[in-house]
Amino acid sequence: MDTASAPGTDTGTAPETGTEPGLQYPFHRPSAVQTPPVYEELRGKCPVAHVRLPSGDEGYVVSRYDDVRTVLADGRFSRAAMLAEGAPRLTAAPPMAGSLFTMDPPEHTRLRKLVSREFTARRVQNLRPRIQELTDGLLDEMEKLSGPVDLNPVFAFPLPVMVICELLGVPFEDRGRFRAWSDAFVSLTSHTPEEVLEQRMAMVQYLGELVQRKREEPTDDLMGALVSVHDEDGGRLSEHELITMGITLLVAGHETTVSMIGTCVLTLLRHPEHLAALRENPGTIDHVVEELLRINPIGDGGPFRITLEDVELGGTTIPKGSGVIASVCSANQDADRFGESADSFDPSRPTASAHLAFGHGAHFCLGAALARAELQIAVSSLIRRFPTLRLADEVGNLTMTSGMMVHALSSLPVTW
Repeated sequence: MDTASAPGTDTGTAPETGTEPGLQYPFHRPSAVQTPPVYEELRGKCPVAHVRLPSGDEGYVVSRYDDVRTVLADGRFSRAAMLAEGAPRLTAAPPMAGSLFTMDPPEHTRLRKLVSREFTARRVQNLRPRIQELTDGLLDEMEKLSGPVDLNPVFAFPLPVMVICELLGVPFEDRGRFRAWSDAFVSLTSHTPEEVLEQRMAMVQYLGELVQRKREEPTDDLMGALVSVHDEDGGRLSEHELITMGITLLVAGHETTVSMIGTCVLTLLRHPEHLAALRENPGTIDHVVEELLRINPIGDGGPFRITLEDVELGGTTIPKGSGVIASVCSANQDADRFGESADSFDPSRPTASAHLAFGHGAHFCLGAALARAELQIAVSSLIRRFPTLRLADEVGNLTMTSGMMVHALSSLPVTW
């Protein structure tokens, strides 16, 4: 790679596409509260950037809002093609077959419809009192402590894990095991391919055993319902798809929300005027959460696709068979869509809900309603219970986890 054009250097120019990638993905993040600054430059000068992926393969990063929406929704950008022989990979480990994340319509439509039938808005709505109960219980325990405390282990991590365990019907006492599995599933560079495959196999075995237990002793949780779909609907949901769906829901259902609780709380603590306004007007929590989702990416990139034909985008022709990253991180801070100071937190921003944090198109996040409910309840309950909550360390000392598709604060020291 030509280090003279790498992010973090002072060349002052965006890289151009060409025969050799000028940038190494993922891009440099200077601090826990700054997304990669190269994105602003790319949106202005090189909206389809030729990059070297963590796998060593070449690919393209798309950075403008409208172009990112196109990649997410246009059938020419395929997920299923990631499984094809010789296809470029995002990471050295191969993608997992049988997952919603590696399917296109009509197979994706079939599987998603079966899951959506059970993962309904009503099920999530009925879960809200339980989310509140679990939140209150964790805050009760936190209140017994004397600050400062790290908010991650006492609140940001256990709450989403408790919720997804309850929703799926997974024993909470196994949380330590699937935390390690989840880290491997969202690894970019933090695990070797061998480590990723080993963790996948362990999780497949675990979910297989869980499915068998639910078959022997039926339950009314989501996994129990999916087992019934498999057993009663003539195999419309295969055993492999059933297990893979359990893995997908377990990993996606807590990994991203753990990250978001920490970064959302940090954002509010860094903006005391907006925090005070939310305390005075708790009914604005829904809109505040949308702006928090927009400004706090769960990773510094976005979903990966493979082009099924040559595609012209942003003035660049992306060749057939290319790997493409739709950078939601960049799109959500595109001033052309979100106005001036799009990189700033502004709960009054009228366009906040247009964010792409949950994706767009056929792959729009199945758990968006659950994530919104958790964030609304977690944030509003925390600031209500601890009216003097504040950071217990300098912002500059905070760090993000690295080498992962999903970033989280390494720690979030708070006091009150």
